[in-house]
Amino acid sequence: MKSERAVMLVDCQSFYASVEKAAHPELCNKPIAVGDPARKSGIVLAACPIAKSYGVSTAMRNFEALAVCPDLTIVRPRMKTYIDVSTLITEIYETFTDLVEPWSIDEQFVDVTGSTSLFGSPVEIARQMQTKVMLSTGVWIRAGISSNKVIAKMATDYFAKKSESGLFELPVDQVESILWPLPVSQMYMVGSRMTAHFVKMGLNTIGDIARLELGEFKRRMRIRMGRQSDIKAEYYWQTARGIDPSPVVARAFAKPQSITRGRTVQSTKYQTMEDIEPLMIELVIEVCRTSRRQNSMGRVVTVSAGTMKRGFSRQMTLPSPTCLEHHVVSAARELFKKHWNGDPLTHLAVDLSQLTDDSTHQLDLFEDIERNLRLARAQDSIKDRFGGAAIIRASSLLETAQARERAIMIGGHYA
Repeated sequence: MKSERAVMLVDCQSFYASVEKAAHPELCNKPIAVGDPARKSGIVLAACPIAKSYGVSTAMRNFEALAVCPDLTIVRPRMKTYIDVSTLITEIYETFTDLVEPWSIDEQFVDVTGSTSLFGSPVEIARQMQTKVMLSTGVWIRAGISSNKVIAKMATDYFAKKSESGLFELPVDQVESILWPLPVSQMYMVGSRMTAHFVKMGLNTIGDIARLELGEFKRRMRIRMGRQSDIKAEYYWQTARGIDPSPVVARAFAKPQSITRGRTVQSTKYQTMEDIEPLMIELVIEVCRTSRRQNSMGRVVTVSAGTMKRGFSRQMTLPSPTCLEHHVVSAARELFKKHWNGDPLTHLAVDLSQLTDDSTHQLDLFEDIERNLRLARAQDSIKDRFGGAAIIRASSLLETAQARERAIMIGGHYA
């Protein structure tokens, strides 16, 4: 008889802050947050439980965090260290099963269906993982346990994280009694915009969706969101009922559908096109370099901007797929100039989508595409070997450019 699947979503509590506390025992019983202490308007990346008890939260500005918690210590992030610790934690999980699927730097899906005969029940395995990870890294982990990934994720987020033991097992036959009463905003993959749609449809809880017949739910979704909503409707209906056949795939990384790079900036510095253009060019360079690294090209360029009053997101389809900077910069500049209302900029992002393989490309009568690709890849190899700032454009020497500073960072933070 085939046994029921045993799947966990394992989460690291206040991951960055926990790593810093393990590295600095003198901060063990003090409130700390991870961010850039040199920037008062910088963002809190993580806060320890003590800091959270004072009201400090992720994405809060440093000055706001210090206002609610004057004794707060803000520690500069070390991204390479966090990546190394995350890799070590993955290796610990892999001593129990080879089915470990990273979900983010601090969350991983783990399938222990075939491990129970060796290590005990799923709850016992989770306890052993907690002990090993704590002894090896100083990080406390929490685990939601069920028969599939969707239920395990919700079990972690809404129950395990609030449990003193850090563990919560949610059998599929208890989904109706435990998950259905929750607000629809707490359903997996439902954000604020989708929540607003559901509430206007009179669907306030997860159970309100789950109790509907699929055909009726699709009908309501079509009325609200159009005929193209059928796939979404089926996904949300299955999620509400705790249905998820997707497997846990070892070290799985899906092929990206698009490549995006963005920055949050100080509005006082980015008020004219001359201020903004150096940053836009740098974002395009990062997008195109990543595209070439992935052996892909894209045909749709999207520019998204946030301002003090109102932002926009607009896209343009290019004549043919590309991974060359001057093609993408031209489209990005045209989109931005057309739709920007002149307000000070707070955020800028460039996206390249409709990706295709770069093994073939459209020839151009007026440009030597092959030559430009060889030149771009030669520059990439120099940057890969000597760092991102080994070759920069003259515009990156201007005040509002960021390439030189970010060349020594990982994921936008100091290593």
